Amino acid sequence: MNKNLSASFLAFALVLSLSVAAVADTIRLKDGTVIRGQVVGFGDQQFTVLIGSGARGRRSRITLYMEDVESIEFDGATNTTAAVPGDSSDTIASGGSTSSSSSSRPVEPRPTTQPSSNPPASSANPSSGNNRSSFFPVNVRVRADSTTNGWTNTGLVVRRGQRLRVSSTGRISLGGGRFSTPAGLPSLPDRDKLMRNEATGALIAVIGDDNDDFIFIGNRREFTAQRDGVLFLGVNEGNLADNTGLYDVTVEAEANSGR
Repeated sequence: MNKNLSASFLAFALVLSLSVAAVADTIRLKDGTVIRGQVVGFGDQQFTVLIGSGARGRRSRITLYMEDVESIEFDGATNTTAAVPGDSSDTIASGGSTSSSSSSRPVEPRPTTQPSSNPPASSANPSSGNNRSSFFPVNVRVRADSTTNGWTNTGLVVRRGQRLRVSSTGRISLGGGRFSTPAGLPSLPDRDKLMRNEATGALIAVIGDDNDDFIFIGNRREFTAQRDGVLFLGVNEGNLADNTGLYDVTVEAEANSGR
């Protein structure tokens, strides 16, 4: 009897140690449910999650619709990426956070005062050696009009010190027969645009909904987040009411693997 109890205890202790050591992302659903697993992919508006300890080398796989997910906190200890099979799949890597909330940044009109003209410091050199970080992409379509008060929620919750790479393509109408790319129109005057020293119609960003520290993006930019918060994208123009079109944007967020 004692021998059996000892064997059972050792087996329980082994399972417990494996479960504690296992890396897990935290997925919070809008109904309050919390799931711990490993997010390995996103495609067709669905997250793919591996759950369980995989004692025999296999782990259960579940899918979660984006509309049911409140937020995802990636475990900083992971440093793997995986893609969901299919043409429309996106790669997800651990080490950041993402939110499926579709709310726009401000509920009030866009501010018209000029914030600090000093954007967060850029970093064009990727990490090397053992500190090399991986990046995971998020694809966003940024509307040029005022449908969401001029701001598109990327669903990406960034952390201070996290590196971001943003690239954009597309062409939008600013009204009056004027068209712009993400680089903007430097010669087009606009007293009401958010970044007065940057090109009109250019792609811009802001982190969080409680500040006016706007970031010029243009066609492409790599920078380091200076605060925690949701990343929003918009168009640098004062009057968005007559705008049409959108920019196709890819945001690559550092997976924080080196921290």
